[in-house]
Amino acid sequence: MKLFNIFGIGVLLSFALTGCSDFLDEDNKATGNDDADKYLTAHPESLRPIAYDAMKYFATHLELHEEATDLYFVTSAADGYGNFTMTSEDGNIESYYTNAYKAINYANGLVKYAGADSKLGAEGRFLRSLAYYYLIQQFGGVPYSTTYIQTSDRSYPRTPIDQLYSSLISDLTDVYNNSELPASDHKGNASKQAVAALLAKIELSAGWDLGTTLNDAAAGTYTVNDRAHFTEAAKWAEKAINGIQLTMPFADKWSPFNEGNAEEIFSMQWEREGFPGAVETGGHSMMNQYMSYYGNCNIVGQKGTGSGGKHRMSYKAMRLYDRDDERWDGTFMTTYYNCPVDGSGNVKTEDWGKHGYLAPYNLSASELEKEPIVFKFYPSYMTEEEVRADLESLPNPKKSFNKGYGIIGDESARAVILDYPTVTKIPFGADGTLLDAQYQNTREFIAPAYGGVCVKKYDDPKADNVISKNCYRDIPVFHVSDMYLIAAEAYLMAGNEPEALAKLNAVRKRAKAGELGSFGAYEAMYTGITNIPFTVTPLDVILDERARELYAERTRYEDLRRTKQLMRYNLAFSRVISSPSQMQNTKGEYKWLRPIPANEIKFNNGISQEDQNPGY
Repeated sequence: MKLFNIFGIGVLLSFALTGCSDFLDEDNKATGNDDADKYLTAHPESLRPIAYDAMKYFATHLELHEEATDLYFVTSAADGYGNFTMTSEDGNIESYYTNAYKAINYANGLVKYAGADSKLGAEGRFLRSLAYYYLIQQFGGVPYSTTYIQTSDRSYPRTPIDQLYSSLISDLTDVYNNSELPASDHKGNASKQAVAALLAKIELSAGWDLGTTLNDAAAGTYTVNDRAHFTEAAKWAEKAINGIQLTMPFADKWSPFNEGNAEEIFSMQWEREGFPGAVETGGHSMMNQYMSYYGNCNIVGQKGTGSGGKHRMSYKAMRLYDRDDERWDGTFMTTYYNCPVDGSGNVKTEDWGKHGYLAPYNLSASELEKEPIVFKFYPSYMTEEEVRADLESLPNPKKSFNKGYGIIGDESARAVILDYPTVTKIPFGADGTLLDAQYQNTREFIAPAYGGVCVKKYDDPKADNVISKNCYRDIPVFHVSDMYLIAAEAYLMAGNEPEALAKLNAVRKRAKAGELGSFGAYEAMYTGITNIPFTVTPLDVILDERARELYAERTRYEDLRRTKQLMRYNLAFSRVISSPSQMQNTKGEYKWLRPIPANEIKFNNGISQEDQNPGY
């Protein structure tokens, strides 16, 4: 099949034909476009797994979803996202844009060959709208197409964002009201509950983009002009919640042994058993993200990541969790066990999984008590006295502590209280005793790697001791507590503060964080560590709750962009941004959105340089 060297929406034909070619060549079903068209007309279900698989890119993409936000540590002033110096030639931006339109065309193919009113067609329309939602959050208005591209046409102008929102809302509302989709699904398939969740997010985003006016970017102030979309967002969020109460413990919700639970609305699916290719590299790498570097994983027996670590928690994130909030232990691996090594100092491969990082998943409680601890992390509110008491309360504590093999040179194992501006370290002596505390500047502790606690939401108990592509955990895209907080924000913006607080408190109650009598009763523990004075508003309370509940779920950039807080939060919490000018171009335009990729402007005749987003 002919391939076209076009980019972005202009390359949809290339994507369509490549996708068909990969599928058809595999089974030798057809040799030309006519044969492919006949085959897909007879077998539209053949496109279904391809359309779903294309969305996995966004479930595992971190750079554009998490960076330039308040929750993750910017390791270098050269970071193009954290310091707003990304350009239209950036590879991640180009890949994101390309993959979104690839996913859209596969979804459009499913709609074309299955029929828009069929169950398969409804799935395609849901997936198409989800891809467009991601594009809007990153690029604003983009070319909109519901046609399966099979021509070499290169002219696709940008669709005004109000028209884009209107089209998505109309299409999804019809899918919800008139399709054969099931009411709910916990195995990664589109459902009416998933459609409602996506509509809630789209309506909320439309409320902010179309119904508010920015007053001061640096201050994050705005005026609400129209509450209609916010009211609709709350309505759809309630439909997505579907009366489900938050009674499941937070840790159980994220347990690797409880995938597909009642709180999942829509997720991307991976399956280790029966994987037809190389299992070692057929999964994803989310298990190996959101963590520090602890050395060669094959030597130290701890979960591995690339050199330097990936998306470690920021100073603000260290101060987010209140005492008794179960999301601290439910989100982070706080206790690290040592792993036996052979005579050469390498982890015994037959022991990986039962010892070291994965021990908590694969050993019983009684077996775990016998495992030596190499690291134990504590939240910022813990005092040194409380930590020592907790360590001494461990079963047979002197046998619990053990030097870490290869971790941080020759330093001993230790407990760490993560706080800013100083980290407290309590080393374990060779005989298991607790030594005098050591104090270190937080940045010095984190920056070289080694310093952060690992996110465990995506841990796979069966994963091999590698640093990528061996995790087969399903990745939730929408879940119920997210919808509670979407509803809280929508109610707040619609002027219904009591209902907003009720939804917020339902999330806090489940987490044992303590319910609030009012938004003004919230006490942020990070206000003293901001770069600039920071007065907490009701919106900030909801954003903080989203930070705790959805930590490491790839929503933070869209949350801050949507709510017009992106510039304010960077000025307050970034360690590389100190002036509004750093987030502007020479004309003083703020970089709220990512740049339209240079190749899209080059190859799409419907877009010119005048269509580039402000700031670039």
